[in-house]
Amino acid sequence: MDTPSPQDVTRILKDWSDGDKDAPLKLMPLVYDELRRLARDYLRRERSNHTLQATALVHEAYVRMVGSQKVGWQNRAHFYGVAARLMRGILVDHARAHTALKRGGAAQKLTLDEARILPHERAADLVALDDALKLLTQTYPRKSEVVELKFFGGLEAKEIAQVLGVAEKTVLRDWNFAKLWLCRELSKESAGGD
Repeated sequence: MDTPSPQDVTRILKDWSDGDKDAPLKLMPLVYDELRRLARDYLRRERSNHTLQATALVHEAYVRMVGSQKVGWQNRAHFYGVAARLMRGILVDHARAHTALKRGGAAQKLTLDEARILPHERAADLVALDDALKLLTQTYPRKSEVVELKFFGGLEAKEIAQVLGVAEKTVLRDWNFAKLWLCRELSKESAGGD
């Protein structure tokens, strides 16, 4: 199959936004490889013998996108940003559930197979990162979006600028600021205090 053009993907996303119920089914073959790349990038940050498969992460994220409220898709970069955010959310939910179980909390129903649990240390790291990102979002929403789109979505500065409607230089400044801010926050977290 030929590589789909960004215009093909954007056209189908527009159809999806306009209520075409077949659009998600038409879109999946065009975006599947890129979604698997995103999922593999996420999982590469986990332990080497992680049993969670990229395919399961892609399918769970796609099911959530299709089942969510109507989204006004802007373009393919917006789509991949949302997909990346959902994948991150799936892994964070999984990590939080694992951490709760480690603390003796009640078992929670997980979306992904229980055998695919993150190790406690990695789960805690992922939860700490998610908490820091939430705090960044409250204080600096656009900078947080830049982090999500770049780090989790794998988008380049030019694509992020397009999604956010800002200059590419603004994206680069936001990225540098957010990296420093997050490092400081995570250092405080690992030091055990504020």
